[in-house]
Amino acid sequence: MASACRRVVALLVSHAGPSPALLAQSPANKPHILRYLSCSIVRLNDDTTTSATPSDPSSAGVTIHYSQGLPVVTVPLPSRKERCRFTLRPISHSVGDFQEMLKKEDRGIDRVSCTTLDGVRIACSNTIESLMENDFQLVMNDISYKVVTPHQERLSQDEIKHLSDVRNLVNQLYEALNVGEHQLSKERELFSQLEMLKEKIAPLEAKRLELSKLAEKRTTTLTWVGLGLMSVQFGILARLTWWEYSWDIMEPVTYFVTYGTAMACYAYFVLTKQEYMLPDVKDRQFLISFHKKARKNGFDVERYNELRDSIASVENDLRRLRDPLQIHLPQAGSLLQQGVGRPSEGLPSPIEQIRSLLKRKF
Repeated sequence: MASACRRVVALLVSHAGPSPALLAQSPANKPHILRYLSCSIVRLNDDTTTSATPSDPSSAGVTIHYSQGLPVVTVPLPSRKERCRFTLRPISHSVGDFQEMLKKEDRGIDRVSCTTLDGVRIACSNTIESLMENDFQLVMNDISYKVVTPHQERLSQDEIKHLSDVRNLVNQLYEALNVGEHQLSKERELFSQLEMLKEKIAPLEAKRLELSKLAEKRTTTLTWVGLGLMSVQFGILARLTWWEYSWDIMEPVTYFVTYGTAMACYAYFVLTKQEYMLPDVKDRQFLISFHKKARKNGFDVERYNELRDSIASVENDLRRLRDPLQIHLPQAGSLLQQGVGRPSEGLPSPIEQIRSLLKRKF
């Protein structure tokens, strides 16, 4: 312990005063050693305190850098005397969202705004992407910071074209590696789903056809009944006009009959919110008769419609899967043309396709 103390004293004295050999010649020099030791310790404490004192956070200003494609804004908070980072989303966040973040983080901020370098205020509805296009000023309370936005790297037209070529090459390699078998298995899966749905809808379809025939028969009967009633009306008016009375007497009667028919058509529009068109009237009567008989016979119309929608969705997926412009299913890969998993005759192997693609591109 004593040797360690002597080494410390020697080190301090070498930096602060005379050599240890000169001070150790006489015992009277011990107070001098203590004075130098205390002065050196005080000087070291002063240096440590000075280096540990933090600088003013506001002196660094507002900085922006991009992290993983998102702008990160570092802002000195005026009340808390510290710097805070805000990660913004260029598309979904707006200038107003950024200002609300600042106010929420530091309650001492009464007003905050973003302006251009000319002092023109930037609207709160502007997106962060448009804000980062040019330098701007961030004003918090009475403090204004000039914000220098970093340069955003954008792809040139040549790079975009090259990227498109690479993407097409990857798609062709994807096909060349015989990954089309995945589409074939997907097609087989869709076929199994379609068969299962058709099995479920088969009894409902038979019941629907039976009810449709009954509803169609009733609708046709009502159509002929309407024609018969109109013929009876024509016969009565003709009898009264030419046999019983004269046209002078029957003219007002026919007028009111015609006007009453127009009122009946208007009443149909008021009740059904549809124009009185004979094909629409027939379809409406068919649906009324069908649903009435379906409730009477226990036919689940909603279940039938759900199965029909599912079948239509599966058939649409199959149609998209077979479209070579969308998923690039092999031309001979259809289950209706060849067996599933059987290699296509006359086509080069996957390795040969890859080699030919690489030769064309490079």
